[in-house]
Amino acid sequence: MSTEIKAPVFPESVAEGTVATWHKQPGEACSRDELIVDIETDKVVLEVVAPADGVIEEILKGEGDTVESGEVVGKFKEGATGESKPAAKDEGKKEEGKKEEAAETSSETTAGSSGEAILSPAARKLAEENNIKPEAVEGTGKDGRVTKEDVQNHIDAGKSSGTTSAPSAKPAGDMPQVDVSSGERPEKRVPMTRLRASIAKRLVNAQQTAAMLTTFNEVNMGPVMELRKQYKESFEKRHGVKLGFMSFFTKAATEALKRFPAVNASIDGNDMVYHGYQDIGIAVSSDRGLVVPVLRDTDALGLAGIEKKIVEYGTKAKEGKLGIEEMTGGTFTITNGGIFGSLISTPILNPPQTAILGMHKIQERPMAVNGKVEIQPMMYLALSYDHRMIDGKEAVQFLVAIKEMLEDPARILLDV
Repeated sequence: MSTEIKAPVFPESVAEGTVATWHKQPGEACSRDELIVDIETDKVVLEVVAPADGVIEEILKGEGDTVESGEVVGKFKEGATGESKPAAKDEGKKEEGKKEEAAETSSETTAGSSGEAILSPAARKLAEENNIKPEAVEGTGKDGRVTKEDVQNHIDAGKSSGTTSAPSAKPAGDMPQVDVSSGERPEKRVPMTRLRASIAKRLVNAQQTAAMLTTFNEVNMGPVMELRKQYKESFEKRHGVKLGFMSFFTKAATEALKRFPAVNASIDGNDMVYHGYQDIGIAVSSDRGLVVPVLRDTDALGLAGIEKKIVEYGTKAKEGKLGIEEMTGGTFTITNGGIFGSLISTPILNPPQTAILGMHKIQERPMAVNGKVEIQPMMYLALSYDHRMIDGKEAVQFLVAIKEMLEDPARILLDV
């Protein structure tokens, strides 16, 4: 029986999407609930799975094509049996191993003799973007197939060990070879992804529509670092998660937002909307770009609850599995450029929010303490805010409140 493969129903805020990757090709066998195609929107990547055991009968929307909510992208034949391995048109995917049957050479790519790994389309794309040799990645999929997760794990392992894979000498996509003669200037033109295009549009809109201003301060991170050092082992043992700095900043920001409601507000046309709750977005960097999942009701969360949600969101962002509902509705945002080494910056507003807090690198500096010069671990803080909604006095006092709570963490617990 033939059935239609449809794009998921998009939320009202999403008009259309793009076919990102077909994981299965026409004639290729699929198991029930097996991933067959990714649909990328300007917020998340939505996965479409096989409705039953069968084969892909026809692809109506190729990779890169625009699709609307619920639109048919292909056809699926339920109960049919097909190729268990990708056909020759699967763009260079070859079977691993050196001893293969000669009967497979007619319509499929013979690969056993080449010893090259079998990569899914998504895995191949990720490998090419990061100059990873396919044969260097250990496959965990069926028949030794290298999955996207295998490639990502290989990249993460290289980062953690401080090494990187040597660039492949073969052209990656339409990119010229790495080994080029002196004087040559290779270029590669890549279409902007929907997420990147959405980020660009929102940032430009924020700068053009908001009266954005940034105020700075600095905080002595010594007290928080000492508290963290003292309790990090017992904290992790009890809660199963590490105690980081972000939870302290989130709790400090939550208390400050309660004291200064305008910073926790948003602008809707000519209306100013004051929120009686604190939903704080945490900016997370992913392979697809910057995403901002939201921690709901942070006033009701403890440090452990915040850290667990941050780990959960970080994992989902890495795997491209954040849901749209997890990235909408925030009232305030925190971004941490310090993890990349940023010493000071001016974060851009996340509309329709009226303020965003920027954290930065902890840097030891000589500071005057009680008439003496001491070396202290200092961090610059930046608060960008919409001057239409927030006066300079409120912005400065808000940032000072966060500074005071971080330099005396007991204030966070005592709400003083």
